[in-house]
Amino acid sequence: MAPKVDCDLDRLGEAGLGAVGIVARLQLAARRLGYELRLRHVPLELHELIALAGLADVLGVEPEGEAEEREDPLGVEEEGELRDSPRA
Repeated sequence: MAPKVDCDLDRLGEAGLGAVGIVARLQLAARRLGYELRLRHVPLELHELIALAGLADVLGVEPEGEAEEREDPLGVEEEGELRDSPRA
C-alpha cells in the first residue's frame, strides 16, 4: 500500500481547466514517486470540471455524496425498468 499524501484544495481560488491540469500533474508525480495523492475539500466547480473531463476516477475525486444521500431532481422518480414503448 502506497503512502498517502493529502492535498487540501480549500483555498484553491478560481477553478478552471488550468487547475484540472495542475491536479493531474500532481497526481502523476505522486504516483511516479510511489505515493497516493488524496484530494480534500475539492471546490464544486473543480469537481464538476474533473468529472466533465472524465478524470474523476483517475484523480481520485469522490462523487458528491453517496447515492442514498443525494436528492433526486424534481419530477424524477425511480419506478423500475423501462419497457419498450408500443410502436405505432
